[in-house]
Amino acid sequence: MPMAIVLINTEIGAEEEVFNQLSRVESITEAYIVYGVYDIVAKVEAENMDKLKEVISYKKED
Repeated sequence: MPMAIVLINTEIGAEEEVFNQLSRVESITEAYIVYGVYDIVAKVEAENMDKLKEVISYKKED
């Protein structure tokens, strides 16, 4: 099963909202709010590489 660790930057103050959205994505098996260069670290697992790429490249438009 393909897996990726994804480092995510958010808008200032949006970390919890983004974290909550990520927690609803089935392929994201773990996620953590962190401090430093990145705001969130997420572990993504998928059935195949195409699905993994689809989940990673998804960006929510406001």
